[in-house]
Formats: sequence, C-alpha cells, structure tokens
Amino acid sequence: MELSIIIVSWNTRELLDACLASIYAHQDGLTLEVIVVDSASGDGTVEHVRQHFPQVRLLPQSSNVGFTRGNNLGLAIAEGRHLLLLNPDTVVQDGLLLGMVRFLDEHPEYGIVGPYTINTDGSTQSSRRHFPNRAIAILESTWLQPLAPLSLLAWYYITEPPDRATLDVDWVQGHALMARRKVYEQIGGLDTQFVMYFEEVDWCKRAHLAGWKAKFLGDVTVLHHGGKSSDQVTQFKHIQYTRSKILYHRRYHGAWFGEVLRVILASLYAWQGLREASLATLGHKSAMRWERVRVYRAVLRFLMVGQA
Repeated sequence: MELSIIIVSWNTRELLDACLASIYAHQDGLTLEVIVVDSASGDGTVEHVRQHFPQVRLLPQSSNVGFTRGNNLGLAIAEGRHLLLLNPDTVVQDGLLLGMVRFLDEHPEYGIVGPYTINTDGSTQSSRRHFPNRAIAILESTWLQPLAPLSLLAWYYITEPPDRATLDVDWVQGHALMARRKVYEQIGGLDTQFVMYFEEVDWCKRAHLAGWKAKFLGDVTVLHHGGKSSDQVTQFKHIQYTRSKILYHRRYHGAWFGEVLRVILASLYAWQGLREASLATLGHKSAMRWERVRVYRAVLRFLMVGQA
C-alpha cells in the first residue's frame, strides 16, 4: 500500500462527497486506501459514504471525537507507507497525490510535505510557515497584529518566495499534510491535548526535533474551502484556538511564557469585549456585536478559570 488517506468528517456530507470523488478521479495509479472517521454526523454522512463509496474504510463514531482523536483513529489502522491527513472540505487536483508520494520516495531526509493551496475562488491560501516564536505568539491572530513589524509577519508566513515555489519550511497546515510512516512510527500520532488548532504545528515540531525535514511543494495543488466544520461552533472554536495556542507556547517556550501569554490574551479579549459592548449599546450593529460579546466573555471566562 503506497498511500493511506485519513479524513475526519463532521456534518460535511456534500463536501466529503466531492472530496472522495476527487481522490478517486486523481488516483494516478497509486495503490491507496481512504479511511473516513465520522464524528457522529447528523446529516447522513455515514449512509451516504456506504452507498456511494463502498471502497472507503469507514469508522463511524458514536460521538464527536474531534479532529485530533479522529485522525489518530485513522492513523492506527492505516497500512500505507505514506499517510495523508486530508480535510473533508478539500478537493484533490490533478497530480497532487502522485506528486507528494514521489517527493517523499525520492527524498528520504524529508518526513513531511504539504501542497500549494487555493481558496474556493482560486486565489492563494497561505499554508506554509516557520515555527511561531514568542513575538508571533503575542501578535499574530490577535488585535495587536496590525502593530506587528511587516518583516516579522513576512518571516512567519514565508511570503517573500513566489506562491508556487518549492521550498523548505518548518510546518504545513493540516488540511493536506502528508507524512511518511517512519515519522509516525517514531514520534507517534497527533497529541490529543490539542483538541483542534496547533495539532499539526506540534506534530511538525516533534518531527523536526526528531531530525526530519518538511517541504512545501509549490508544483502540486489542493483546493481547500476552509473552516466548514469549525464554523458550526464559533464559541468552541475561539476557546480551543486560545487554549491550543497557550499549550503550544508553554510546551516549547516555557511555562512562564505560557502564563504571560494567557494574561495578554485575557486582557485583549476583555478590552475587545468592552469595545463591542459599547458600540452595541450605541446601536451600531447591535445583534452582531452582542453575539461577539457573548463569545469573548466565554473565552475570557476560560482564560481566567480554565486550564490550558
């Protein structure tokens, strides 16, 4: 078996259908297996896959096991010499699977690869990164990001090389991440402490520390619609992103920095919540802003009393 593809689905039946169809349309002679771990979807996903894709190895769950645990369930039964974690809201493009497999076969020092990614409208989706440092932890994806030095953001997002360049990176995003089996056997699966977000950063970091290199392949493409599962749970998404961010930086930059980051993020959520409440009180898009206040309050409560 050359390739095992693991897909974790939750209420994304139509997107998963398109994803599976694209895999088999672009198999390019590879011997592969597709493993779908379904997290108790309520949209008929399991029945649909059984009917239309009987060749899929289907692992229906009785509850929502989440992205990390779901992938680990798939990895545990996978038989391929290469392992592709693929989101259900992706569409495989011509040459993607064969190109990634060939690269790993021809470059034994590389353990992880990721493809060039496009959005639904065909524009470039940023998917290559350096490992985040302490400055990135504080500034990136917070309300302080507009104050970040452009050179710092360019370094983190690796924006200077052309979009289609093939180059060494630290990590690639988990919507289409291929690892060789030897990496999995050496470092294990995804860390289930990361319920969602940062799990692929941590996986790539552990692979890096074990001596493996990662490559961004600009000459193969995947389409990624993005966020179709997490968009169903906005408050949970905010909390888990914040939790995972603190967990990652505590692990690799020290417990003291994890605490500093927690306080900074709590302060930012408190400030933004007050700002949104003030604007809502003045009648400016009140419904939208009160919903934001509700979400920010939940995240702040987690940061103050929860454990990351």
